[in-house]
This record gives sequence, C-alpha cells and structure tokens, in this order.
Amino acid sequence: MTEHRLTPLAQSLPATVPFVGPETQERLQKRPFEARLGANENVFGPSPAAIKAMAEADQWMYGDPESFDLRAALAVHHNTTMDHIVVGEGIDGLLSYLVRLFVEPGDAVVTSDGAYPTFNYHVAGFGGILHKVPYRDDHEDPGALFAKAAEVDAKLVYMANPDNPMGSCHKGNDIVKAMEELPQGTLLVLDEAYVDTAPEGTALPLPLDDPRVIRMRTFSKAYGMAGARVGYALGAPELITAFHKVRNHFGMNRAAQAGALAALKDQSWLKTVLHQIEHARIRITAIARDNDLTALPSAANFVAIDCKRDAAFAKAVLDGLVARGIFVRMPFAAPQNRCIRVSCGTPAQLDAFAAALPAALSDAKKG
Repeated sequence: MTEHRLTPLAQSLPATVPFVGPETQERLQKRPFEARLGANENVFGPSPAAIKAMAEADQWMYGDPESFDLRAALAVHHNTTMDHIVVGEGIDGLLSYLVRLFVEPGDAVVTSDGAYPTFNYHVAGFGGILHKVPYRDDHEDPGALFAKAAEVDAKLVYMANPDNPMGSCHKGNDIVKAMEELPQGTLLVLDEAYVDTAPEGTALPLPLDDPRVIRMRTFSKAYGMAGARVGYALGAPELITAFHKVRNHFGMNRAAQAGALAALKDQSWLKTVLHQIEHARIRITAIARDNDLTALPSAANFVAIDCKRDAAFAKAVLDGLVARGIFVRMPFAAPQNRCIRVSCGTPAQLDAFAAALPAALSDAKKG
C-alpha cells in the first residue's frame, strides 16, 4: 500500500476550513436559505459595467500574469506607482503568500483572539506560533498587539481596521500613533477589507513607502465581487517585489481582472452601494432594538448584535435563525461570542430576518 509522504507539519494539522460555507448548510438542510446574511457579501452586487466586462472577457486566454491594466488603474486611484501594488486571489490568497514569505516553523506571529481566522489558518500551515491578545471594548487593541509583538519578537502582527467580526474601527491617525511602539523588524499586516464602508479618516494616513506596514484591500466587499476573488496589497516596493517570488502568476483569471478594472472605474455605482449599506445598517439596528437587543456601531457591511447573554444563548439564537432559513454567523471567542453578526441585506432579506428573529429569541429563552 502506498503511503503518502506528507511533511511532518502537514501530518500534524487538522483537515479543516476556517469557515463552514452556507452552501454546506443548505445541503444538510436540503433547502436554500431565504436570506443569506452571514458571509459579509455585498448582496447589492457589482457595477453593471463590471458584470458586462466579465461576461465579455476572452476566457480562452490566460489572465495577464502581471495584472498590468488593473495595477495601473489602482496606482492612479491611490496616487502611487504600480511598484507599490500586488494583485492576488482575494486578501486570503495574499495573506497566504505573505505568511509564506515571512514565517518558518517556530516563528512568532501576533493577532487578536477572535479576529479573522483565515490568517491564523495560514500561519499554522507554515508552522508559525500564534500569540493572541484580547479585544478591548469590542475593538482590536493596537497597543496590546504591538506590546505582545515586542514580547515574543513577532515577525508579523495582524490587525483589521474596520474589524471583522465586530465592525468596530479605529481612526487611522490613532493607529499611526500606536505604531510608535511597533517593534523594529515586525511587519504590521493591516487588513482594510472594509475601509470603503468606514467613516472618513479610517484609512491609514501613512505613505505607501513606509516599510513597517502592508495594507490589504479587496473588491469582495463594497465593490460586490466576492465570487471573483480579487484582492490587492499596498506596500513598499521592495516588499511588493518579494511577492513575485512565491505568488501564483496565473492565479488571477481574465474575467476577474476585467471586472475589477470596470468596477474601479465606476465610482458612481460604488457610492450608490455605500448608501444602500448605510440604510441596511440602520435597519438592522432598528430590528435589534425592536427585539430588546443592542446593535453595536459598525463601520463595515455587517452589524454585530449583542444578545445580552452568553455564547450559548447567542448560538441558540443563531441556530433558531438558521432553522428558519436565515443564514447568519457569530464571533467565536469570548466575550464577543455573546453576539450574532448580520450582513447588510436587501429590504426583502431584512424583512425575513425581522420576521424570524422574535421566534428564534423565544426558542433560545426557552432552551
């Protein structure tokens, strides 16, 4: 019998995924969800121009391995040069490349307990040692993150602003001030996936040449292209160049590149979507209030709702919603796991959520 000669590290890891997809749950339930409000997708969709560009892309050709046109347009958009930008298969793909570049078995990496788990998945996959700090007042704590990085000599420290799963954010200037304590030799991985939906002043106001930080952006959220998997990183040219040593040069398909380019050019559509997201956040907040729950302030395209009890109660509420055809998720670390997380949806989807929530709460209280 042939034995597959996996590395000892690979043999030691569980076969898992950071998230269970809604499709998996639909297959188990043998019916589709009425409202898909758990994955922080932009249900309002991409620009019609992006849809047209993707449909018309010549799929018989490979995608441009340099993503030249998209990077050129992003350089203009960010008032920088192409040398400061790398495009990849969503932020998740870029995080994998970044960890591969920096992390060897035993290297220390710092993140928040309960923050975006895919980063942790990649760190474990390359043998890194994760060190976690707690949230403070439902916000990631830059001071604590950087202090821990100094304590353990971390190569990378991960932080999202705005944050997932809580939707909280820090002012960019406050992060700059906190970075005075970032240890020399530690790279800040700043995930700005939701920065387009955040208040003015949330983005980091530092030159892209600053070698202490790499910023991650995406077309999956405000631009509505989660299925196309288009992310990009902004950083110092010498760091961006390093990605070309390990990235999948044909990982970006031609349709995705064309769609992202068209979406970037259609800023009027983006403004329309941002208004819809804002209205949806207001509606989710009202639904929570109507059920004696508390919606936390959100700078993202979702809202965390405090169920005002413990994790078991929040999970019972979530299960009750799922059983009624409403897909939502919840944070997985205490004390944030007292909440459920609801993505911004269409009026019809939020009507369905509003109709299902009272019964889900009632069942959870009885249980």
